[in-house]
Amino acid sequence: MKNKNTERRSITIALAGNPNVGKSTLFNSLTGMRQHTGNWSGKTVDCAHGNLAFCDTQVEIVDLPGCYSLISHSGEEEVARDFICFGNPDKTVVVCDAACLQKNLNLVLQCIEISPDVIVCVNMMDEAKRRGIEIDLKLLSSELGVPVYGTCARKKRGIFEMMSRIVTNETLSGKIPQYSEDIEKAILIIQKKTESDCMGRISPRWLAIKMLSGEWDAVEHAETLLGVKIAYDIKETVEKVLKELSMDESTVRDLIASSLLKRAKEIASRVSDVNAKRSATDSRLDRIFCGRVLGFVTMLAMIALIFFITLVGANYISTLLGNLLFGIEEKLDLLFRQIGAPEKIISAVVHGMYRVLAWVVSVMLPPMAIFFPLFTLLEDFGYLPRVAFNLDRGFKKCSACGKQALCMCMGFGCNAVGVSGAKIIDSKRERLIAILTNVFVPCNGRFPTIIAMITMFLVPVGVLSYVCGPVIFVAVICLSVSATLFASFLLSKTFLRGTPSSFSLELPPYRLPDFGGVIVRSLFSRTLFVLMRAVVVAAPAGLVIWAFANIQVGNVSLLSACSDFLDPFAKIIGLDGTILFAFILGLPANEIVIPIIIMAYTGGNVLVEFESYSALKDLFVANGWGMSTAVCTMLFSVFHFPCSTTLITMYKETRSIRYTLLGFILPCVFGIAICSVSNLFFSLF
Repeated sequence: MKNKNTERRSITIALAGNPNVGKSTLFNSLTGMRQHTGNWSGKTVDCAHGNLAFCDTQVEIVDLPGCYSLISHSGEEEVARDFICFGNPDKTVVVCDAACLQKNLNLVLQCIEISPDVIVCVNMMDEAKRRGIEIDLKLLSSELGVPVYGTCARKKRGIFEMMSRIVTNETLSGKIPQYSEDIEKAILIIQKKTESDCMGRISPRWLAIKMLSGEWDAVEHAETLLGVKIAYDIKETVEKVLKELSMDESTVRDLIASSLLKRAKEIASRVSDVNAKRSATDSRLDRIFCGRVLGFVTMLAMIALIFFITLVGANYISTLLGNLLFGIEEKLDLLFRQIGAPEKIISAVVHGMYRVLAWVVSVMLPPMAIFFPLFTLLEDFGYLPRVAFNLDRGFKKCSACGKQALCMCMGFGCNAVGVSGAKIIDSKRERLIAILTNVFVPCNGRFPTIIAMITMFLVPVGVLSYVCGPVIFVAVICLSVSATLFASFLLSKTFLRGTPSSFSLELPPYRLPDFGGVIVRSLFSRTLFVLMRAVVVAAPAGLVIWAFANIQVGNVSLLSACSDFLDPFAKIIGLDGTILFAFILGLPANEIVIPIIIMAYTGGNVLVEFESYSALKDLFVANGWGMSTAVCTMLFSVFHFPCSTTLITMYKETRSIRYTLLGFILPCVFGIAICSVSNLFFSLF
């Protein structure tokens, strides 16, 4: 008797579709993996691979980047096109959003033109039903000539029936779209000349269309795959055919695209019945969230609300977590003493390394655990693309990309996440601009310093503090966004010259977020990911900080000696040497800047924390602080070098020491300049 494993055949499925149609959710449902999903375009940029066993068939599923077309204008489209055309998948599943069928059918028609076996998955059928949209799947299958299945990937409905059809050996090529008579004749002429070279591995009709429309990069990829030179012999024929048509390549491309769109509209109108109520609701919401004036007012209000919830909630959680972690410190101290460890070892390991680690976790984890779920809720709701839409004009004027707004929003939670999120930007130049300027928005690690300065020196005591504090905080955020735009403009005119690229930004339908999925996804894919990176750096940093505070040079600690050395320069930018050196030692994590300043001022050899802002203010005033020092410290906290976690992420994303150094220096230059001007202003007035 044969082993079942020897009878199992293998197939590869390409999972294609527009952005934001539930492709990654379907991929997760089939494979059990955790590809990140979200309600905005550009979530998947690289191909994700997963496997499953189904009906004695080993299935490899490749989740392709979301794209609107296979006419490659972006990296996502090129990756998807190349895999469908040259990756030789056995089946191509095109996922469509049931609520936006017409827009999705354009890609379906192009895939039918390329792939010998296409299956259409009309996803989110439950959501379409909720909006009063009905789709005749049998009629749609008849119009396209391929199998069509309705699914709800999030609830795993309809997937089994679709997979049962996928693993069969039946092949259906579909009804290939037809163009105008002149273009069809031209396609036929070129197609006849390419058939022998294609050897049944690539559609000669598709290759002829690529030649006529001037997509020679696709032809070059085909030549590499086939190992033959196709374009060399046919280019003259293409030019002759175009001359006879009195058209150029761009005209042919536009005519083909318009024909596909027209055909998609015809099919959608026949197979779907749309209730207008949902469209009216989305339009009303868009007038609020995307209006020229109201859109920005709403955006500021939303930012203020998120930060208020984050900061207020984080205070309570930080206190509880801090009590727990610092309670463990006492037990560690006792344990080390019981085993007879030397005092220096106890001080270095427990009160140095562990205390810094506990401080970073207790201060960093709570705001991230609140901010990222709130951020992800906005993402699932469909609001984040509206933010990019509102800010696109500003970034465009800076020769940057509107998608940078999405990375910037992520940076408020953690700059490292914002930097890694820049991969959604197709243009390398614009992606580098987004990476280098992400640190201009303050992450949650800088919030404690900013809030402390506002609370102690910039708001009046009493009821007004509850109003003035949030207003000043939002003003600081607006300043950081303005600096991001200005830095983007400078980079686009100096190191990264170029013109802004156009991009398709889909405004997805508003959806009720999946609250359970949001919490799990935000905690594991963002919060814990960033926290682990910070912890790896913070532990050895604790030993370094302890060494600076405890090693004496001529009866003066290294901390005091370095602070005195930096003091003349620090005075120019409105700080003192202790503050500036605290920022330098805070490179591993911005959360420990204030504790280091306190340690230096009190002459201690370990990090300490004051129980109230009033006592802390008295300490600072006694060491020469005034309004000018507080403002300059706050501004330098907003504009200074990235933390070590962000720098590591910058290098991983750019693979360039040069750009990583530029990302370190650029915000420092801004910070020094703005603090110098502020200090001069206070000295004059």
